[in-house]
Amino acid sequence: MLVFAGIAAVCALAGVAQLLWGVALVRQFANAPIAMAAARPAVTILKPLYGVEPLLEQALESFFLLDYPDYQLVFGVQHADDPVLPVLERLRARYPLRDAAVVVNPARHGGNGKVSNLINMLPYARHDVLVISDADIHAPPYFLGRVVAALEGPRVGLVTTLYAALPGMPALAAQLGAAQVNYSFLPGTLLARRLGRQDCLGATMALRRSVLAEIGGLQALVAHLADDQVLGRLVLARGYKLALAQVVPATTVPEADFTALYRHELRWARTIRALVPVPYAASVLQNPLGWAALCVLFSGAAIWAWVLFIAVLALRVLAARRIEAALRLPRLGQWWSFLLRDSFSAIIYIASFAGNRVDWRGQMMQADPGKVV
Repeated sequence: MLVFAGIAAVCALAGVAQLLWGVALVRQFANAPIAMAAARPAVTILKPLYGVEPLLEQALESFFLLDYPDYQLVFGVQHADDPVLPVLERLRARYPLRDAAVVVNPARHGGNGKVSNLINMLPYARHDVLVISDADIHAPPYFLGRVVAALEGPRVGLVTTLYAALPGMPALAAQLGAAQVNYSFLPGTLLARRLGRQDCLGATMALRRSVLAEIGGLQALVAHLADDQVLGRLVLARGYKLALAQVVPATTVPEADFTALYRHELRWARTIRALVPVPYAASVLQNPLGWAALCVLFSGAAIWAWVLFIAVLALRVLAARRIEAALRLPRLGQWWSFLLRDSFSAIIYIASFAGNRVDWRGQMMQADPGKVV
Protein backbone atom coordinates (compact mmCIF):
# COMPACT_ATOMS: atom_id res chain seq x y z
CA MET A 1 0.00 0.00 0.00
CA LEU A 2 2.91 2.34 0.65
CA VAL A 3 4.02 1.82 -2.94
CA PHE A 4 0.56 2.90 -4.12
CA ALA A 5 0.74 5.87 -1.75
CA GLY A 6 4.06 6.88 -3.29
CA ILE A 7 2.68 6.61 -6.82
CA ALA A 8 -0.32 8.73 -5.85
CA ALA A 9 2.00 11.32 -4.26
CA VAL A 10 4.07 11.54 -7.45
CA CYS A 11 0.91 11.94 -9.54
CA ALA A 12 -0.32 14.67 -7.17
CA LEU A 13 2.96 16.55 -7.52
CA ALA A 14 2.85 16.15 -11.31
CA GLY A 15 -0.67 17.57 -11.30
CA VAL A 16 0.44 20.54 -9.19
CA ALA A 17 3.31 21.19 -11.61
CA GLN A 18 0.88 21.20 -14.55
CA LEU A 19 -1.49 23.50 -12.69
CA LEU A 20 1.20 26.03 -11.80
CA TRP A 21 2.52 26.01 -15.36
CA GLY A 22 -1.01 26.61 -16.63
CA VAL A 23 -1.49 29.51 -14.23
CA ALA A 24 1.78 31.05 -15.43
CA LEU A 25 0.50 30.79 -19.02
CA VAL A 26 -2.80 32.45 -18.06
CA ARG A 27 -0.90 35.36 -16.51
CA GLN A 28 1.36 35.56 -19.56
CA PHE A 29 -1.67 35.63 -21.86
CA ALA A 30 -3.35 38.33 -19.77
CA ASN A 31 -0.23 40.53 -19.79
CA ALA A 32 0.68 40.11 -23.48
CA PRO A 33 0.73 43.25 -25.67
CA ILE A 34 -2.58 43.76 -27.46
CA ALA A 35 -2.45 43.41 -31.24
CA MET A 36 -4.47 45.99 -33.14
CA ALA A 37 -6.11 45.39 -36.50
CA ALA A 38 -4.52 47.22 -39.41
CA ALA A 39 -7.89 47.24 -41.17
CA ARG A 40 -11.42 46.81 -39.87
CA PRO A 41 -13.39 44.95 -42.55
CA ALA A 42 -17.13 44.53 -42.26
CA VAL A 43 -18.09 41.42 -40.30
CA THR A 44 -21.14 39.19 -40.03
CA ILE A 45 -21.72 37.57 -36.65
CA LEU A 46 -23.76 34.36 -36.83
CA LYS A 47 -25.68 33.48 -33.66
CA PRO A 48 -27.48 30.10 -33.76
CA LEU A 49 -30.10 30.03 -31.00
CA TYR A 50 -32.26 27.45 -29.27
CA GLY A 51 -34.53 28.34 -26.39
CA VAL A 52 -33.92 30.66 -23.45
CA GLU A 53 -31.47 30.13 -20.62
CA PRO A 54 -30.43 32.32 -17.66
CA LEU A 55 -28.76 35.62 -18.63
CA LEU A 56 -29.42 35.02 -22.33
CA GLU A 57 -30.81 38.49 -22.98
CA GLN A 58 -27.77 40.10 -21.32
CA ALA A 59 -25.43 37.91 -23.38
CA LEU A 60 -27.15 38.74 -26.67
CA GLU A 61 -27.33 42.42 -25.79
CA SER A 62 -23.56 42.57 -25.43
CA PHE A 63 -23.29 41.90 -29.17
CA PHE A 64 -25.49 44.91 -29.94
CA LEU A 65 -22.97 47.05 -28.02
CA LEU A 66 -19.70 46.08 -29.69
CA ASP A 67 -17.24 48.87 -30.44
CA TYR A 68 -16.72 48.12 -34.14
CA PRO A 69 -17.55 50.31 -37.15
CA ASP A 70 -19.45 47.91 -39.43
CA TYR A 71 -20.93 44.58 -38.46
CA GLN A 72 -24.09 42.60 -39.04
CA LEU A 73 -25.86 40.29 -36.60
CA VAL A 74 -27.69 37.24 -37.94
CA PHE A 75 -29.71 35.23 -35.42
CA GLY A 76 -31.12 31.86 -36.37
CA VAL A 77 -33.77 29.60 -34.87
CA GLN A 78 -35.44 26.48 -36.24
CA HIS A 79 -38.92 26.83 -34.77
CA ALA A 80 -41.41 29.67 -35.10
CA ASP A 81 -42.50 29.22 -31.48
CA ASP A 82 -38.98 29.35 -30.03
CA PRO A 83 -39.16 31.44 -26.81
CA VAL A 84 -36.00 33.31 -27.79
CA LEU A 85 -37.86 35.21 -30.54
CA PRO A 86 -39.54 37.70 -28.14
CA VAL A 87 -36.11 38.35 -26.63
CA LEU A 88 -34.77 39.22 -30.07
CA GLU A 89 -37.75 41.48 -30.74
CA ARG A 90 -37.00 43.44 -27.57
CA LEU A 91 -33.34 43.82 -28.44
CA ARG A 92 -34.00 44.92 -32.01
CA ALA A 93 -36.52 47.49 -30.74
CA ARG A 94 -33.99 48.69 -28.16
CA TYR A 95 -31.24 49.10 -30.81
CA PRO A 96 -33.09 49.97 -34.05
CA LEU A 97 -29.94 51.21 -35.80
CA ARG A 98 -28.07 47.94 -35.38
CA ASP A 99 -28.02 45.76 -38.51
CA ALA A 100 -29.68 42.62 -37.16
CA ALA A 101 -31.54 39.87 -39.03
CA VAL A 102 -33.57 36.97 -37.64
CA VAL A 103 -33.84 33.74 -39.65
CA VAL A 104 -36.52 31.15 -38.81
CA ASN A 105 -36.01 27.99 -40.83
CA PRO A 106 -36.82 24.40 -39.72
CA ALA A 107 -34.74 22.69 -42.44
CA ARG A 108 -32.37 20.00 -41.18
CA HIS A 109 -29.10 19.18 -42.88
CA GLY A 110 -27.81 16.31 -40.75
CA GLY A 111 -27.59 15.26 -37.14
CA ASN A 112 -26.03 18.44 -35.75
CA GLY A 113 -28.78 20.96 -35.07
CA LYS A 114 -26.41 23.87 -34.53
CA VAL A 115 -24.75 23.34 -37.90
CA SER A 116 -28.14 22.94 -39.59
CA ASN A 117 -29.14 26.27 -38.11
CA LEU A 118 -25.94 27.89 -39.39
CA ILE A 119 -26.48 26.53 -42.89
CA ASN A 120 -29.94 28.10 -42.91
CA MET A 121 -28.51 31.42 -41.68
CA LEU A 122 -25.52 31.72 -44.00
CA PRO A 123 -27.42 33.02 -47.09
CA TYR A 124 -28.38 36.10 -45.04
CA ALA A 125 -24.77 36.96 -44.15
CA ARG A 126 -23.67 40.02 -46.13
CA HIS A 127 -19.96 40.20 -45.33
CA ASP A 128 -16.83 38.23 -46.13
CA VAL A 129 -15.56 37.85 -42.58
CA LEU A 130 -17.75 35.48 -40.56
CA VAL A 131 -17.77 35.11 -36.78
CA ILE A 132 -19.75 32.18 -35.38
CA SER A 133 -20.58 32.82 -31.74
CA ASP A 134 -22.47 30.75 -29.18
CA ALA A 135 -25.71 32.14 -27.80
CA ASP A 136 -24.50 32.36 -24.20
CA ILE A 137 -21.35 34.38 -24.83
CA HIS A 138 -21.01 37.74 -23.07
CA ALA A 139 -18.66 39.87 -25.17
CA PRO A 140 -16.75 42.96 -24.03
CA PRO A 141 -17.02 46.00 -26.36
CA TYR A 142 -13.53 45.37 -27.82
CA PHE A 143 -14.30 41.71 -28.62
CA LEU A 144 -14.73 41.99 -32.37
CA GLY A 145 -11.72 44.25 -32.93
CA ARG A 146 -9.40 41.75 -31.27
CA VAL A 147 -10.86 38.78 -33.13
CA VAL A 148 -10.36 40.57 -36.46
CA ALA A 149 -6.80 41.54 -35.46
CA ALA A 150 -5.95 37.88 -34.88
CA LEU A 151 -7.44 36.94 -38.25
CA GLU A 152 -4.97 39.30 -39.95
CA GLY A 153 -1.98 37.18 -38.92
CA PRO A 154 0.08 35.46 -41.64
CA ARG A 155 -1.56 32.25 -42.88
CA VAL A 156 -4.25 32.47 -40.19
CA GLY A 157 -7.34 30.67 -41.47
CA LEU A 158 -9.37 30.44 -38.28
CA VAL A 159 -9.55 32.41 -35.02
CA THR A 160 -10.96 31.19 -31.75
CA THR A 161 -11.03 32.54 -28.19
CA LEU A 162 -10.66 31.34 -24.67
CA TYR A 163 -13.66 31.95 -22.46
CA ALA A 164 -14.31 32.29 -18.77
CA ALA A 165 -17.53 31.23 -17.04
CA LEU A 166 -20.29 33.19 -15.39
CA PRO A 167 -22.76 31.33 -13.13
CA GLY A 168 -26.28 31.86 -14.43
CA MET A 169 -27.67 31.67 -10.89
CA PRO A 170 -26.41 31.37 -7.31
CA ALA A 171 -27.01 27.58 -7.24
CA LEU A 172 -24.02 25.52 -6.10
CA ALA A 173 -24.08 23.46 -9.30
CA ALA A 174 -23.70 26.59 -11.45
CA GLN A 175 -20.89 27.85 -9.21
CA LEU A 176 -18.99 24.56 -9.50
CA GLY A 177 -19.58 24.41 -13.25
CA ALA A 178 -18.09 27.89 -13.62
CA ALA A 179 -15.17 26.91 -11.39
CA GLN A 180 -14.32 24.03 -13.72
CA VAL A 181 -14.10 26.42 -16.67
CA ASN A 182 -12.16 29.18 -14.91
CA TYR A 183 -9.73 27.13 -12.85
CA SER A 184 -9.19 23.99 -14.95
CA PHE A 185 -10.26 24.60 -18.55
CA LEU A 186 -8.47 27.95 -18.95
CA PRO A 187 -4.99 26.89 -17.76
CA GLY A 188 -5.41 23.44 -19.33
CA THR A 189 -6.24 24.89 -22.75
CA LEU A 190 -3.26 27.24 -22.72
CA LEU A 191 -1.00 24.41 -21.60
CA ALA A 192 -2.24 22.18 -24.43
CA ARG A 193 -1.60 25.01 -26.88
CA ARG A 194 1.92 25.52 -25.54
CA LEU A 195 2.54 21.80 -26.09
CA GLY A 196 1.56 22.11 -29.75
CA ARG A 197 -2.19 21.53 -29.97
CA GLN A 198 -4.30 24.01 -31.93
CA ASP A 199 -7.83 23.39 -30.70
CA CYS A 200 -10.79 25.30 -32.04
CA LEU A 201 -13.10 26.35 -29.21
CA GLY A 202 -16.68 26.60 -30.38
CA ALA A 203 -17.62 29.63 -28.32
CA THR A 204 -16.01 31.80 -31.03
CA MET A 205 -14.97 30.74 -34.54
CA ALA A 206 -13.96 33.41 -37.04
CA LEU A 207 -12.91 32.86 -40.65
CA ARG A 208 -13.29 34.24 -44.14
CA ARG A 209 -15.81 32.90 -46.64
CA SER A 210 -13.01 31.76 -48.94
CA VAL A 211 -11.54 29.51 -46.25
CA LEU A 212 -14.97 28.12 -45.39
CA ALA A 213 -15.55 27.30 -49.06
CA GLU A 214 -12.11 25.70 -49.32
CA ILE A 215 -12.87 23.17 -46.59
CA GLY A 216 -16.22 22.21 -48.07
CA GLY A 217 -18.48 24.71 -46.36
CA LEU A 218 -20.61 24.15 -43.30
CA GLN A 219 -21.90 20.94 -44.88
CA ALA A 220 -18.57 19.33 -43.97
CA LEU A 221 -19.55 19.59 -40.29
CA VAL A 222 -23.11 18.26 -40.26
CA ALA A 223 -22.22 14.67 -39.34
CA HIS A 224 -20.10 15.58 -36.33
CA LEU A 225 -21.04 16.38 -32.75
CA ALA A 226 -17.81 18.35 -32.15
CA ASP A 227 -18.28 20.67 -35.12
CA ASP A 228 -15.80 23.18 -33.68
CA GLN A 229 -12.94 20.67 -33.50
CA VAL A 230 -13.72 19.32 -36.96
CA LEU A 231 -13.74 22.85 -38.38
CA GLY A 232 -10.35 23.47 -36.80
CA ARG A 233 -8.91 20.24 -38.17
CA LEU A 234 -10.19 20.94 -41.67
CA VAL A 235 -8.64 24.42 -41.67
CA LEU A 236 -5.32 23.12 -40.33
CA ALA A 237 -5.31 20.36 -42.96
CA ARG A 238 -5.34 23.09 -45.63
CA GLY A 239 -2.11 24.53 -44.29
CA TYR A 240 -3.60 27.43 -42.35
CA LYS A 241 -2.92 28.43 -38.75
CA LEU A 242 -5.44 28.53 -35.94
CA ALA A 243 -4.96 31.73 -33.93
CA LEU A 244 -6.09 32.62 -30.44
CA ALA A 245 -7.55 36.13 -30.12
CA GLN A 246 -6.45 38.27 -27.18
CA VAL A 247 -9.85 38.46 -25.57
CA VAL A 248 -11.65 36.32 -23.00
CA PRO A 249 -15.45 36.62 -23.24
CA ALA A 250 -17.64 34.95 -20.64
CA THR A 251 -20.05 32.07 -21.11
CA THR A 252 -23.08 31.43 -18.93
CA VAL A 253 -23.23 28.25 -16.87
CA PRO A 254 -27.01 27.68 -16.66
CA GLU A 255 -27.20 24.42 -14.71
CA ALA A 256 -29.37 24.77 -11.61
CA ASP A 257 -28.76 21.25 -10.27
CA PHE A 258 -26.13 18.55 -10.32
CA THR A 259 -28.09 16.28 -12.65
CA ALA A 260 -28.01 18.91 -15.39
CA LEU A 261 -24.36 19.69 -14.67
CA TYR A 262 -23.50 15.98 -14.84
CA ARG A 263 -25.13 15.61 -18.27
CA HIS A 264 -23.37 18.71 -19.58
CA GLU A 265 -19.90 17.84 -18.31
CA LEU A 266 -20.25 14.17 -19.30
CA ARG A 267 -21.08 15.24 -22.86
CA TRP A 268 -18.03 17.48 -22.83
CA ALA A 269 -15.79 14.74 -21.40
CA ARG A 270 -16.93 11.97 -23.77
CA THR A 271 -16.59 14.29 -26.75
CA ILE A 272 -13.01 15.18 -25.80
CA ARG A 273 -12.17 11.52 -25.14
CA ALA A 274 -13.41 10.58 -28.61
CA LEU A 275 -11.45 13.40 -30.25
CA VAL A 276 -8.11 13.06 -28.44
CA PRO A 277 -8.12 9.79 -26.47
CA VAL A 278 -4.47 9.76 -25.37
CA PRO A 279 -4.30 13.37 -24.10
CA TYR A 280 -7.67 12.87 -22.44
CA ALA A 281 -6.47 9.75 -20.63
CA ALA A 282 -3.40 11.68 -19.46
CA SER A 283 -5.64 14.44 -18.12
CA VAL A 284 -6.21 12.25 -15.06
CA LEU A 285 -3.10 14.00 -13.71
CA GLN A 286 -4.97 17.31 -13.79
CA ASN A 287 -6.77 16.40 -10.56
CA PRO A 288 -3.91 16.67 -8.05
CA LEU A 289 -6.32 16.93 -5.13
CA GLY A 290 -7.80 13.55 -6.03
CA TRP A 291 -4.36 11.96 -6.14
CA ALA A 292 -3.47 13.56 -2.82
CA ALA A 293 -6.65 12.07 -1.31
CA LEU A 294 -5.67 8.63 -2.63
CA CYS A 295 -2.25 9.14 -1.08
CA VAL A 296 -3.89 9.68 2.33
CA LEU A 297 -5.99 6.56 1.84
CA PHE A 298 -3.16 4.29 0.69
CA SER A 299 -0.76 5.52 3.37
CA GLY A 300 -3.18 4.72 6.16
CA ALA A 301 -3.70 8.43 6.86
CA ALA A 302 0.00 9.02 7.54
CA ILE A 303 0.95 12.51 8.69
CA TRP A 304 3.17 13.14 5.65
CA ALA A 305 0.23 12.27 3.35
CA TRP A 306 -2.05 14.69 5.20
CA VAL A 307 0.61 17.40 4.87
CA LEU A 308 0.74 16.74 1.12
CA PHE A 309 -3.07 16.85 0.86
CA ILE A 310 -3.32 20.18 2.70
CA ALA A 311 -0.46 21.65 0.63
CA VAL A 312 -2.12 20.58 -2.63
CA LEU A 313 -5.44 22.05 -1.52
CA ALA A 314 -3.75 25.34 -0.60
CA LEU A 315 -1.98 25.49 -3.97
CA ARG A 316 -5.24 24.70 -5.76
CA VAL A 317 -6.94 27.65 -4.05
CA LEU A 318 -3.92 29.92 -4.61
CA ALA A 319 -3.84 29.03 -8.31
CA ALA A 320 -7.52 29.93 -8.63
CA ARG A 321 -6.95 33.30 -7.00
CA ARG A 322 -4.04 34.02 -9.38
CA ILE A 323 -6.25 33.24 -12.39
CA GLU A 324 -8.99 35.49 -11.04
CA ALA A 325 -6.52 38.34 -10.55
CA ALA A 326 -4.94 37.92 -13.99
CA LEU A 327 -8.26 37.90 -15.88
CA ARG A 328 -10.23 40.05 -13.43
CA LEU A 329 -12.75 37.32 -12.75
CA PRO A 330 -15.15 37.19 -9.80
CA ARG A 331 -14.26 34.83 -6.98
CA LEU A 332 -16.11 31.52 -7.03
CA GLY A 333 -16.52 29.53 -3.84
CA GLN A 334 -14.47 28.91 -0.71
CA TRP A 335 -11.69 26.40 -0.04
CA TRP A 336 -14.14 23.57 0.65
CA SER A 337 -15.79 24.00 -2.75
CA PHE A 338 -12.56 22.80 -4.39
CA LEU A 339 -13.02 19.48 -2.60
CA LEU A 340 -16.52 19.17 -4.10
CA ARG A 341 -15.38 20.35 -7.52
CA ASP A 342 -12.51 17.89 -7.83
CA SER A 343 -14.59 15.01 -6.47
CA PHE A 344 -17.23 15.75 -9.11
CA SER A 345 -14.50 15.95 -11.78
CA ALA A 346 -13.25 12.49 -10.76
CA ILE A 347 -16.78 11.07 -11.14
CA ILE A 348 -17.09 12.65 -14.61
CA TYR A 349 -13.70 11.28 -15.66
CA ILE A 350 -14.59 7.72 -14.64
CA ALA A 351 -18.07 7.90 -16.20
CA SER A 352 -16.63 9.19 -19.48
CA PHE A 353 -15.15 5.74 -20.19
CA ALA A 354 -18.50 3.96 -19.72
CA GLY A 355 -19.87 4.78 -23.17
CA ASN A 356 -19.95 7.17 -26.13
CA ARG A 357 -23.55 8.35 -26.00
CA VAL A 358 -24.15 11.95 -24.96
CA ASP A 359 -27.20 14.10 -24.26
CA TRP A 360 -27.24 17.26 -26.38
CA ARG A 361 -30.31 19.41 -25.65
CA GLY A 362 -32.43 16.32 -25.06
CA GLN A 363 -31.16 14.56 -28.17
CA MET A 364 -28.98 11.46 -27.73
CA MET A 365 -25.94 11.60 -30.01
CA GLN A 366 -22.76 9.61 -30.52
CA ALA A 367 -19.43 11.19 -29.64
CA ASP A 368 -17.23 10.71 -32.68
CA PRO A 369 -13.47 11.08 -33.25
CA GLY A 370 -13.96 13.96 -35.69
CA LYS A 371 -11.80 12.43 -38.41
CA VAL A 372 -11.43 14.54 -41.54
CA VAL A 373 -10.41 13.59 -45.05
